[in-house]
Amino acid sequence: MKPWKTLNKKLIYNQPPWLAIELHEVELPDGRVIPDWPWVTTPDYINVVVEMVSGEFLCFRQVKYGLSGQILALVGGYLEPGEEPLTAAKRELREETGCEANEWISLGHYLVDPNRGMATGHLFLARGARQVGEMVVDDLEEQERVLLSREELAVALEHGEIKVLAWAAAVSLALNKLEVRSNE
Repeated sequence: MKPWKTLNKKLIYNQPPWLAIELHEVELPDGRVIPDWPWVTTPDYINVVVEMVSGEFLCFRQVKYGLSGQILALVGGYLEPGEEPLTAAKRELREETGCEANEWISLGHYLVDPNRGMATGHLFLARGARQVGEMVVDDLEEQERVLLSREELAVALEHGEIKVLAWAAAVSLALNKLEVRSNE
């Protein structure tokens, strides 16, 4: 298989650091040309499933502008320019919760939409988290900390309380990783 070839790019909207939209002129392997292929660039991000030393999982109950009602959320945020994903995950955990974790497990990194650009999501499981300081409250969203057992987290996932795909994927991967480890 041959890759598509980018012939030209035209920036049509730019709001750094959050969003850039381009139209690409691309040539397909069979020679056809698509003159206005949309390409969206957003920052790469991290999401962290946090398991406290107690064995409970730390989540947030919050609202999001684009969703109606309350949802269950994870620790997350954008990578700073030049920042490594694990460094960003540790920073976001400390900022959003005031916690640090003993063990960090990568759950992988995934493209949001490889045909249209977007971002890469880096997912982590932080184990043995403990409170070491205050959280930095600078978020735009109201949120409430919630501690859930492993079973309660699985039920919340199954019942659709985790409405963001990246968060649902992270929780699924974390629960699977923990299940595999407990069976070893």
